[in-house]
Amino acid sequence: MSTSGQRSSDAGGLTHVDESGHARMVDVSGKPVTSRTATASALVRMAPATAELLVAGGLPKGDALPVARLAGVTAAKRTPDLIPLCHVIALAGVEVEVDVDAEAGTARVVATARAADRTGVEMEAMVAASTAALTLYDMTKAVDKGILIEQVRLEAKTGGKSGDWHRDRDASGGGQE
Repeated sequence: MSTSGQRSSDAGGLTHVDESGHARMVDVSGKPVTSRTATASALVRMAPATAELLVAGGLPKGDALPVARLAGVTAAKRTPDLIPLCHVIALAGVEVEVDVDAEAGTARVVATARAADRTGVEMEAMVAASTAALTLYDMTKAVDKGILIEQVRLEAKTGGKSGDWHRDRDASGGGQE
């Protein structure tokens, strides 16, 4: 345990829990500022006819793709308002892309967040991807009630004490990361 009474994950304790078992925000003031990136994705499944309308911008609510991208960027900036123990991070950039495969009836959302800070941007990327996916649902639900949002996941991260991690080479699938 450190002199501040905080448990250390290196000592086997939980970093977001104090000695009394109460949730707390980790103090990162002693950590160095480093360049950090994170990429997350979400998969949205829908009927192929819905995906065709999505690509064509022909949904009743309008062109959903730019709205979903903007929603993802906006959400990334609001992450500490949504996830209680996240730090406020000075995001340097957020990119959200949506790749629609109309034939398969899928839309893959990929969000990347970047910052130079004392803690990572994984949650910002995850919130961006999931919010963009939810926006796609909201804008397509009038024509397709059976839409699924699945596989919201971290794809890669760089920077920080734990270094780089990439799903395709460092993870076997759905286990702990």
